[in-house]
Amino acid sequence: MSVARVTEISATSTKSFDDAVAIGIERASKTLRNVKSAWIKDNNVDVEDGKVKSYRVNMEITFVLED
Repeated sequence: MSVARVTEISATSTKSFDDAVAIGIERASKTLRNVKSAWIKDNNVDVEDGKVKSYRVNMEITFVLED
């Protein structure tokens, strides 16, 4: 039997939403062990002078706790 925990993070990229997700998961994996999944709760963009400046995702990361 395993027990998991969920933590919420936000990640930003100047390239795309997909890149922001990858950045967030990569960064979370540096601190959290046993990362198993991510749920993308929200997508946002920052706009400057009528153009998209950056992409932001808010996500919940699920990781399994060690015994």
